[in-house]
Amino acid sequence: MLRGLSGGMHPGWRILRGLVVAWLLLTAAFVLISAFSARGLPDLQPWHRWEFPSEPDASRLRDMDWAGYERAEQAVFGELQAHLAADATPGRYRYQSGSPLGARDGAVDWNRSQVLMPTGPVRGGVLMLHGLSDSPYSLRHLAQRYTAQGFVVVLPRLPGHGTAPSGLRQAQWTDWLATAELGAREVRARIGAGQPFHVVGYSNGGALALKYAMDRVDITGDEGLPAPDRVVMVSPMIGIGRLAAFSRLMPLLSGIPYFEKSRWLDVQPEFNPFKYNSFPVNGVRQSWLLTGVVQGQLLHLRTIGRSERLPPILAFQSVLDGTVSTPAVVRQLFDQLPANGSELVLFDINRRGVLSPMFTQSANQLIDQLQPGDAHTYRLTVIGNLDADTATVGERRLEPGARTPVVRPLPLSYPDNVYSLSHVALPFPVDDPLYGLQPRMDEDYGIRIGTMALHGERGALSVAAEQLMRLSSNPFYGYLAQRVDEAIAADLPPAAAP
Repeated sequence: MLRGLSGGMHPGWRILRGLVVAWLLLTAAFVLISAFSARGLPDLQPWHRWEFPSEPDASRLRDMDWAGYERAEQAVFGELQAHLAADATPGRYRYQSGSPLGARDGAVDWNRSQVLMPTGPVRGGVLMLHGLSDSPYSLRHLAQRYTAQGFVVVLPRLPGHGTAPSGLRQAQWTDWLATAELGAREVRARIGAGQPFHVVGYSNGGALALKYAMDRVDITGDEGLPAPDRVVMVSPMIGIGRLAAFSRLMPLLSGIPYFEKSRWLDVQPEFNPFKYNSFPVNGVRQSWLLTGVVQGQLLHLRTIGRSERLPPILAFQSVLDGTVSTPAVVRQLFDQLPANGSELVLFDINRRGVLSPMFTQSANQLIDQLQPGDAHTYRLTVIGNLDADTATVGERRLEPGARTPVVRPLPLSYPDNVYSLSHVALPFPVDDPLYGLQPRMDEDYGIRIGTMALHGERGALSVAAEQLMRLSSNPFYGYLAQRVDEAIAADLPPAAAP
């Protein structure tokens, strides 16, 4: 050991030792505070503890074909049915024996993997990847856009999803990526070579879609996995909060029954038939790991000169997003892309009405902070009020390298009672039977989440009021759908384009 002339410990080592001790003390304090804080969560229910041993991990998935995955999924749902029978709990929430929530007999169970075939000739294929704690339901409407234009849709249920919240306690992001690769092989098998191939990702699925596309550029000998001609992302999870880096520490005491709840960030009543309301710490941990890998790989591709080979990306993002970082979408993804025809569509806040003065300064200024530099290589389109005195919405399109946007009015307007879009709203039209503000009535899942405009006294509900007031459908979905249709048509051969 280095020592000073007096024979004592060298000052540098004393400083280092002090820093290590301080780090250990801070880590221990964080773990203890997190564990005690989690004890304030509601009591865990059986569906927070169930195990699903048939759920395949990445090592098994890489040797599976689609039929094998469907068999494994069937076994997983068999385990779910066994758990439901063994822990029969009366009530109206999901997983309770008297619950009305979920798909009716004979209807599509959107908690499971889906393959949708076009009614006419096959013109292409698309792999669709849903979000974290979500299910294939979240992409059903975009899937219908693709099948209407002749695309085969493969929409896998990612491991840990669609069953019970406990399924996400063990899932790894590598399992989800392996499922994406399996799904891509199935698309190729159904459409053959030479047909357009897209990858669509929502939220966490957006990060997976980008990872899949980058791997096709970055990896050789990839067993014939098709490279996408285009990537479409909705509310993509490119970056999340910095505190997610500490998520691996939070459950360290969860093996002690007294601190069992420290494996969970949130414990809520399960009132959504196609999405978990409770959220395990491992979920945010896996997303944080995935976004770190994605950001690092994108920089790596730029460094070695391979980012030029990436396909064009079309992304839709709400300026206000309580789940993912909108600045990360701009700075850590689009600012890093080559000039390959990519486009980012941002949905601005509603700057008209009585709520407008109530916005925080940061919310008001965010759209200005997201503007690209003069040398930007992508198209930026902002959807928002044409001016502060009207609810009418317009499109401000800034072409690559341009400084002045082209403004085009749209036949759209912001609803008076909606002040912004949200992370969860973008892929759902306002007539979605579950999430819509004006839901169609031809499908019934036991609840109409989009119509929950509740008023009453605070402190009475078991669900956070913010969760119920969050916008769950997109009043501008028609615009989003039209832009996706245009992207599909752009990649079809001229004779096949509608």
